[in-house]
Amino acid sequence: MISRLLLSAALVAGACAVPALAQPKQVLTHETLWMMKRVGTPATSPDGKWVVYSLTEPSYEKDAAITDLWIVPADGSAQPRRLTATKAGESDPVWAPDSRRIAFSAKREGDDVAQIYILDLAGGDAKRVTNIPTGAGNPQWRPDGQAILFESQVYPGAMDVDANAKAAADRKARKFNMRVYEHFPIRYWNDWLDDKRPSLWVQSLAEGAAPRDIMSPTKLAQAEGFGGNAKNEGGSTLSPAWSPDGKEIIFIATTERWNAAHARVNFGLYRMPAEGGEPRLVTTAPGEYGDPKFTPDGKTLIVKFNSQGEDVYDLARLQRVAWPAGGAATPLTGKFDREVDGYAVTPDSRTLYLTVPDAGMENLYRVAASGGEPELVIAPKIGGYTAIDIPSDAKVPQLIASYGSAVNPVEIVRIDPRAKRHSNLTNVNTQLAATIDWSSPQHFWFTSEKGRRIHNMIVTPPAFDPAKKYPLMVLMHGGPASSNADQIGLRWNYHLLASAGYVVLMTDYTGSTGYGEAFSRAIKLDPLRGPADEINQAVDEAGKRFAFIDTGNACIGGASYGGHLSNWMEATTTRYKCIVSHAGEVDLLTQWGTSDFNYGREVASGGPPWGDSKVWRDQSPITYAKDWKTPMLLTAGERDYRVPMSNTLETWSTLQRMQVPSRLLIFPDAWHWITKPEDSRQFYREVQGWLAHYLKGTPAVTGGPLAAPAETKTP
Repeated sequence: MISRLLLSAALVAGACAVPALAQPKQVLTHETLWMMKRVGTPATSPDGKWVVYSLTEPSYEKDAAITDLWIVPADGSAQPRRLTATKAGESDPVWAPDSRRIAFSAKREGDDVAQIYILDLAGGDAKRVTNIPTGAGNPQWRPDGQAILFESQVYPGAMDVDANAKAAADRKARKFNMRVYEHFPIRYWNDWLDDKRPSLWVQSLAEGAAPRDIMSPTKLAQAEGFGGNAKNEGGSTLSPAWSPDGKEIIFIATTERWNAAHARVNFGLYRMPAEGGEPRLVTTAPGEYGDPKFTPDGKTLIVKFNSQGEDVYDLARLQRVAWPAGGAATPLTGKFDREVDGYAVTPDSRTLYLTVPDAGMENLYRVAASGGEPELVIAPKIGGYTAIDIPSDAKVPQLIASYGSAVNPVEIVRIDPRAKRHSNLTNVNTQLAATIDWSSPQHFWFTSEKGRRIHNMIVTPPAFDPAKKYPLMVLMHGGPASSNADQIGLRWNYHLLASAGYVVLMTDYTGSTGYGEAFSRAIKLDPLRGPADEINQAVDEAGKRFAFIDTGNACIGGASYGGHLSNWMEATTTRYKCIVSHAGEVDLLTQWGTSDFNYGREVASGGPPWGDSKVWRDQSPITYAKDWKTPMLLTAGERDYRVPMSNTLETWSTLQRMQVPSRLLIFPDAWHWITKPEDSRQFYREVQGWLAHYLKGTPAVTGGPLAAPAETKTP
């Protein structure tokens, strides 16, 4: 039945690109970038026949974007087809063991909050299976396919649906509005935290069965400081999974949440009976855990782990635990000096395939499930693989993943490890990408004055002519435990910045990831000066290597930690014509006191602000305010609690006090990222207007981005 439906849908318009007609290359605009459809991560059916993924169709209109689930044969024998077509988007799709049903979370018409739905691919509409007043997400099928485990944030003391409904009603009926806290943290990214806690529920699929909260009644869940791993969009997750026999549930949790102001928060990997009962540790080592998965034979539990020592960065490595015995974990990639982004296990449980960031790329490795040195399988010439997935019951091992680069929007692919290549299962944006005048980043390395090898990428503008001289835009990545990736991004898109006629330079300074643990740790006690020096050296090196770069006609900018570096450049050099700083700190003390986490900042700076470390003052840009001279564009999200707006206002006050040409943009609806489409479009207009005013001789580019408003031309 499924095959017939798929084949009959082969002519659905837009499901898969048709061969492109020859057409002139176009300059990338914000509209082209923003309106690209966005392909979600693949979920492969256990039998290896089908791949489900979400597809977002963006819009500039409020609430007009569409996110639906699509399906494609894993062998590429037919075009993708749409599975859902509702106003509400679906998230967390997961296959049932029978490879026929899909569970997902969605807030559909009539739902006050998201609930779990099941769609039978044999036909019919999706059926809602939960009705939880606190919402339901992250569904996980029991191995027999007869029940679903899911997560919900519940009220203190509420042990069932009715108690949570009453607690919610009582809160809504309060005549006052007040937040009360007795412990840190109180905010996270863009949310004020409340007193709700994560819980695990089991919903039997038997007719009339009621959902059961198996977590809240436990002593562990009622302990002070109980919580889960935080997510960027707020809330938390316990990363639960069923045991292979369906009798237990594993999850990741902490009882040290309230320690965040003065120490590392360690987590434990727990197991508990699926029918309810007190959890116990799977393995006793405290640290940080993530992405737990069982091998298909049920004999081994794989998990990411780092020990959270007193350093600024600890490489997360894969470990394995014997199951069901539990006990001490054994390193699986212990000597591998790279962080594993994602992994999947072959059906015979003997091999793991890994996706690993490395110098801007994301390569494919494999390693024996018993442990050893990972072997490089594919190192793509551009871009890389993410979200790798291998069906557990397929007769022949299949590797499904996402693949993309800075000039290839992400698509779902099938990887052939022997041939060292992949073939596309989707071609949502391939035709559009072929019409854009853009090129892959060029890579180069140099040795810094401190003897470290530093990786860099440059992006050239459309209609590029190496015989010409181009202004330079230096883009500094956030983090610092991050890196510049050969991938498409919306926040600071390399090619959209270059589209006005600039060369864009990106440097993976000390502290960046993808170059080994020691390189990432070397930023300790040198949070700004050392990385900034390397970036300035990279500018000099780029000028020597590439005659088309005019390093004397350069601006610099970045966001988050890149914004911190932008403010440091304001304080320490006048080599740049202008600076752009988004969500940047100007005083290490202000950022320590207002951000949503602080202990890690103490580790990076050599102790608390009242200690004897000189870093707090010596590497705060405001310390050198008397030297500020470079025109600066400041932007901030009013709802940003990672680098709160107070940091930007302090920078603004200092610029105005020193009478430095400056412009301040506050986005009331934005947080650490500017995510609303019109806000994003205006942000790029403002940035391009600022650069155009200070970077002289910008080559004319026909069909470039929208001109900046007149008022942005003169600061």
